[in-house]
Amino acid sequence: MSEPEEELQGEQRESTKKKKKKEKRSGKKKKKKEEEDEEEEEQSEHVVLRGIFKLGKKSHDVLLTRTRLTWTPITPEIPTGEACAPQPDVLLLQDVFAVKVKRRRAAGQQSGGAVLGMALFCCKRRGRRLEEDTVHLHNASSEHTHTWYNTLKELLTACLSLSLISSRPRYLKVFINPSSHKKEAVHIYREHVAPLFNMAEVRTDITVTERKGHALSVMKECKLDEYDGVVCVGGDGSVAELCHALVLRAQLDADSPEKPVKAVLPLGIIPAGSTDVISCSVHGVRDPVTAALHIIMGHLQQVDMCSFSSLGQLVCFGFSAMFGFGGRSLARAEKKRWMPSSRRREYALVKTLARLRPEDCQLSFLPAKKSNRNLFEHLDQEQDTESEVEESWTTNQGLYLNISIMSIPCLSPHAPQGLGPNTRLTNGSAALIAVGNTSRSEFIKHLKRYSSSSGQFSFSFVEMHDVSAVRIRPRSLIGWSEEESEEEGESKTTPIIQSEGAAFPWNIDGELVEIANEVLVRVHPRLITLYGEEVDEAESTVSCSCI
Repeated sequence: MSEPEEELQGEQRESTKKKKKKEKRSGKKKKKKEEEDEEEEEQSEHVVLRGIFKLGKKSHDVLLTRTRLTWTPITPEIPTGEACAPQPDVLLLQDVFAVKVKRRRAAGQQSGGAVLGMALFCCKRRGRRLEEDTVHLHNASSEHTHTWYNTLKELLTACLSLSLISSRPRYLKVFINPSSHKKEAVHIYREHVAPLFNMAEVRTDITVTERKGHALSVMKECKLDEYDGVVCVGGDGSVAELCHALVLRAQLDADSPEKPVKAVLPLGIIPAGSTDVISCSVHGVRDPVTAALHIIMGHLQQVDMCSFSSLGQLVCFGFSAMFGFGGRSLARAEKKRWMPSSRRREYALVKTLARLRPEDCQLSFLPAKKSNRNLFEHLDQEQDTESEVEESWTTNQGLYLNISIMSIPCLSPHAPQGLGPNTRLTNGSAALIAVGNTSRSEFIKHLKRYSSSSGQFSFSFVEMHDVSAVRIRPRSLIGWSEEESEEEGESKTTPIIQSEGAAFPWNIDGELVEIANEVLVRVHPRLITLYGEEVDEAESTVSCSCI
């Protein structure tokens, strides 16, 4: 055998030895980790307390470990035959948000009283809804009850340090919009939300807003480091204002006027509006109790947002926008604020359909890059050079009845699958839905299919794209103000943004924004965190009979 061949074989043997040693070391590490996991599991399942409590009318054998509470009914032994062993009920401590001592008190008595036992308040899931449930453990012994109560409190406090429930808030800044929808926001908070927050020992600092922009001005000045989160009780407009305020505040704190910065605090949404699209998109239902329990339990969901700018100036941050039919119908609805919300919405739809006309505009969009769809280490997806970005734009010119841009699915009871069913909360892109010029009857067919499961995009005049940016440049010289002023009279409602000359109405998160010039929309992945979770479909409870 030649000398080079001997050297090569020697190197291969050495490499094989090193590989075996490495595999042996990794095997030892894996075995050690498995042993540590088993030991941790055994420790967590070690019985901390055991006692007898009455649940309902039966006595139960109750066991408490570091992670769960189990109780089994105590049944008398049967001398003849074998009795079937009853199955224990289980409550995970991660689902418990409060423990209280139960006492018998006379009418008007505020403190003291004979001990009756304990009550554990927990969160139970029923479909898309979250409900508060209570487990009552009765035992008249004060010493026995307090031993269990103190141990449970210690275990729950220890659980707060775990990643599983460490996001549970202890102090919240709450904004209530008393004018939203049927002016029920204050009632909803007092009746459904405040009792749950008090039970979970969540402290609150409440501001009742007095005007548009009030929440934004408060958010610019308050000390955010005092709070664990922010809560909005209102409709989509109030939610959009607070989301805008949180991102704007993050920009100010980071001294980054050009680039959007991720909001520091999560936002909780208590639905109190007419459609509550943003709330439905992270809860699946319009239910204040479900929303409150998502906040209490610390369920966090990162969400993409869009920035809307015109002529280089930021208009606002938001989740969705509609230009054309969606903007004009909202503008008509805003002029009839004295009507009940359902009648106002139906009136605006019918009136806008009766005067249906397309918008002549230039539509440009930047297709979302599939390779970057799941990379969210950076907040901004637009890291390409200006030349690369310009080369990637796709531009169309023509007549459009409606153009929608949505970074979230926009679920609602009226559209259970969402206005943008193919987008997700954190996919780093937005759904662009452009409805070209067509007959009124075909357009109505398209609208009606949103309330069903599918088919709304199977028309030849409807285009849908996944985009990271959109630019809309109106070419028509006739704006909303000129067209509608003679027919409708002066509007009593002032839009957020008013432009000189001919202005076009935009529906941005349910708020009317009038802009005369082109609008640039950019998607910013995971720009804000909301209390909630990803849901595929909203609960459908209403139907619109106007079309």
